[in-house]
Amino acid sequence: MSKAFTHTLIATAIAANLPAVAIAAEGEARRKAAVLEEVTVTAQRRVEGLQEVPISVAALSGERFDSMFTAGDDILALAALVPNLYAESSNGRAAPRFYIRGLGNADFDLAASQPVSIIFDDVVQENVVLKSFPIFDVEQVEVVRGPQGTLFGRNTTAGVIKFDSRRPTWEGDGYMKVAAGELGTANIEGAFGGALVEDKLAGRISVLRQERGDWIDNSYTGEDDAMGGFTELAARGQLLWTPADNFSALLNVHQRDLDGTASVFRANIYEQGAQGELNENFDRDSVYFDSGDNNPQKYQSAGSSLKLEWDLGDVLLTSISAYERADGSSKGDIDGGVAGDGPGFIPFDAVTEDRADVSQLTQEIRLASNTNDPLRWQLGGFYYDSDLDVTSIDGFYGATTVRHGNTSWALFGQTSYDFSDALTGTLGLRYTYDEKSLVVGEQNVDGFALVIDAASIQDYEPVEIDDGQLSWEASLNYVLNDESSVYGRIAEGFRAQSIQARDVAFEGSPSIADSETITSFEVGYKADLLEDTLRLNVAVFYYQIDDIQLTAVGGGGNFNRLLNANKGVGKGFEVDLEWVATDNLLLTAGAGFADTEIQDAGLTTAYCGSGQCTVTDPVPVDGLAMIDGNPFQSAPESVFNFTLRYSLPVGSEGEIFLFTDWAYQGETHLALYTAEEYTIDNQFEGGLRLGYTSFVGDYEMALFGRNITDEENIKGQIDFNNLTGFVNDPRVLGVEFRKNF
Repeated sequence: MSKAFTHTLIATAIAANLPAVAIAAEGEARRKAAVLEEVTVTAQRRVEGLQEVPISVAALSGERFDSMFTAGDDILALAALVPNLYAESSNGRAAPRFYIRGLGNADFDLAASQPVSIIFDDVVQENVVLKSFPIFDVEQVEVVRGPQGTLFGRNTTAGVIKFDSRRPTWEGDGYMKVAAGELGTANIEGAFGGALVEDKLAGRISVLRQERGDWIDNSYTGEDDAMGGFTELAARGQLLWTPADNFSALLNVHQRDLDGTASVFRANIYEQGAQGELNENFDRDSVYFDSGDNNPQKYQSAGSSLKLEWDLGDVLLTSISAYERADGSSKGDIDGGVAGDGPGFIPFDAVTEDRADVSQLTQEIRLASNTNDPLRWQLGGFYYDSDLDVTSIDGFYGATTVRHGNTSWALFGQTSYDFSDALTGTLGLRYTYDEKSLVVGEQNVDGFALVIDAASIQDYEPVEIDDGQLSWEASLNYVLNDESSVYGRIAEGFRAQSIQARDVAFEGSPSIADSETITSFEVGYKADLLEDTLRLNVAVFYYQIDDIQLTAVGGGGNFNRLLNANKGVGKGFEVDLEWVATDNLLLTAGAGFADTEIQDAGLTTAYCGSGQCTVTDPVPVDGLAMIDGNPFQSAPESVFNFTLRYSLPVGSEGEIFLFTDWAYQGETHLALYTAEEYTIDNQFEGGLRLGYTSFVGDYEMALFGRNITDEENIKGQIDFNNLTGFVNDPRVLGVEFRKNF
């Protein structure tokens, strides 16, 4: 059901009348030249050209990046927009899960680890809640594919996604962006900064407010517009202090407040026996919930970091200290309907609430060479300490709290040497020690099962595990000519051991997975061709993971158990292309392919507790599905993306532009076992912006659309009770205005 545009349009009209501050001649200079701009990245913890780094890296910035978040989308908007990158969540906007080259973790528990590390402004965000901080006033995003264990540590076996905010500058600058659209969608974003004390102190303030009205009806209770909305508030403040030429201090303080709807689960929306098809039970605009309080979700987080840099001549010394904290809860009608009343067969009601309280402290110190010598090096140390309390509240068993602790430290070093003008070699090594603990706290508080003696207070012994491992990498980069280069890279990393205590809430015991180790081989080609108008980057990879960590979720008891498979392998490629076709036409395209396979002849898992799905794996007499040979869970085999920007000059004062972006997701297996209903393919989404840019007034007005063809794409499943699923957001059309200062 389409809702009226919000009153934010008033703010748009006011902003449109701000005075012009530029002249036509300056506007002419703003017009983009018909060549590609040089892109710098920090994938190796130093500023380097994208085409010089012997790693497969994709960098997103500017319009290609900003347009994704116009309609209030969160970090999951990155899904499929970069070759071999995918993201999804069954926890709404609060706990995203990422996959690179097919490798990720589909575990929905708030204590789950991931093999993709999220780095915000040089600080790792380890817990899934911390990974969901809103994206605004960002300078650039780097997707670094493949193991990054040397410089970024454990839990980076798949890769790293780095977000770098716009830093304070000495020149006053800023912007204001206002957007309004269907479903009561509004997006207000702005930033301003500059010198506070000339050449000594600069600051920048960035703010964000995203909202969407409730738009999904609850047909069971008769409530219109009962859920589906959210309000997201976030702010970031930065101070840059340079009391001397050889020293700088950057303070970053940020906060987030989310109040909205968790994931909306819908009962029996899969067509039984068909491959990933929605049936007549699916109605995007309504659900049939008898519990869950319309799936509320609230989270708050705050953090700060202090980055100190000393230029000691031939050496740079860097210290990064950071503290992050988040707490909140999500509640949901997990069965997606009403037991005995549908839609479809639902044997029993299920409602759960999860609460998380997480804090982490990190400290990193690095020494790096600061010369133009052929030999470049960096050495460092890293310390990490976190605490996480997870409380699970089940309608039958009551509330149970488990406490996770994690301490880790590491020493690392990397060196690069130019053997000639054409050949550069890099070596890196890191030793990491990781220690985890689990203590079971309060159990079955106010639980009905305890009252009727269907549950008991059990005595769980504390769990303590630790591991220390080496990670390393070696690469060679060879410059073929002024336009192109080739590289080869071998890297080994590990994901630390994990503890899963979700089943304690249901009278089960904790489970443990040993550390997994990955060995990855990669070769690539990078080129800026056709007189710097065509950029083509290609990488081919193969990796093997020993003792790969998997999470078996589901079955009749909806268990959540960790296990190790003997081996997992992946192979494939990614292609990134950017082409300035004419002065007015810019095209980008990407393709990723990842063929993954679990290799463990005796490994089995529980499947489809509802008994309604069509399992295609061998099922021995014990009733467990054999998963040897299956692809990794929730990992698309192929991803394609495409963007086009066409502009039409309006004199020397501005231009009319059209920008469109499209992403395609290939075959994806939503469960660890294979089932017809939980295998999806051929899903896509597109976005569109049509507007006018004024070089004279330094503003932009645009019409936008996200999911413009209103695709109904499946995003996930819950198998223990019925054929429950959840889907993507509907089409949102709106208007946007941006003013630069």
